[in-house]
Amino acid sequence: MKIPKRYYSLIFGALIGLIMSFLMSFFVTVVNIGFVSDFLGRWLKAFLFTFPIGFPISIIVTPFIKKIVDNITKD
Repeated sequence: MKIPKRYYSLIFGALIGLIMSFLMSFFVTVVNIGFVSDFLGRWLKAFLFTFPIGFPISIIVTPFIKKIVDNITKD
């Protein structure tokens, strides 16, 4: 089952926000505390805090970034 193209920006932003929050929270947690015994819990807490911030930002920014990239690239 495929999703209609009209949801492209929303899905794209959601996936980018999810992946970026996941990876950034991981690396920032590693840098700040290292691999301690409760690392997984701290990382999950950081991820759950960052995703609600990263998701709407990526949804808002995605159309602008697409326009910028379209303007600076050619076929």
